[in-house]
Amino acid sequence: MSVKDQLKQIQEQMNEACERAGRNPDDVHIIAVTKYVSEARTREALEAGITHIGENRVEGGVEKRRAFPNEGTWHFIGSLQSKKVKKMIADFDYLHSLDRLSLAKEIDRRLPDGQALNCFVQVNVSGEQSKSGLKPEEVLPFIEELQTYPSIRVVGLMTMAPFVEDPEDTRWVFRELRHLRDEVQAKRFNHAPCSELSMGMSNDFIVAIEEGATFVRIGTALVGKEVD
Repeated sequence: MSVKDQLKQIQEQMNEACERAGRNPDDVHIIAVTKYVSEARTREALEAGITHIGENRVEGGVEKRRAFPNEGTWHFIGSLQSKKVKKMIADFDYLHSLDRLSLAKEIDRRLPDGQALNCFVQVNVSGEQSKSGLKPEEVLPFIEELQTYPSIRVVGLMTMAPFVEDPEDTRWVFRELRHLRDEVQAKRFNHAPCSELSMGMSNDFIVAIEEGATFVRIGTALVGKEVD
């Protein structure tokens, strides 16, 4: 199926979820996760009207980003090693996996004065050992410490829910992240407006939207897994 057709189906599901939750569909943005697809399939996504593209590997992501130099908003959604910040910093508009001060320090060191990177703080709400991210109770102290690094702008929080058969079983994860986001917002940090929630993937994005997601990261359900 074409990306355009897949997108139409997903948008219909999103609109229904927003209606149930009393939300405006314009407040929810789809990130097409293109790690497993070719540049041609990525081009198809952009031509279908998708404006947000997500990659989670530095090498392949930078190459793909540079193939579309003036198109789309690009999100780095994978774990990022500090030593690879230099390679990715100029090519991505958002980072979804800020989870330690050493990474914030390296980003701050690499960006010119006056520039800032839009960052999501990654939170391991579910507590799974296989997942990266801060514990929920660590988030507020961590964001307070980020004031030391002027090139870090915390736009929101990100989490990954467990992969389960029934997406309804992930609702508590998304709800807890939303409550945590609200706590951060209430602090009114200048460096951390924290208005966004990056949560929900191909298997659970509907529940995530019902719980307040503003960015959903969709790969297989939207662009598939075909690679060149």
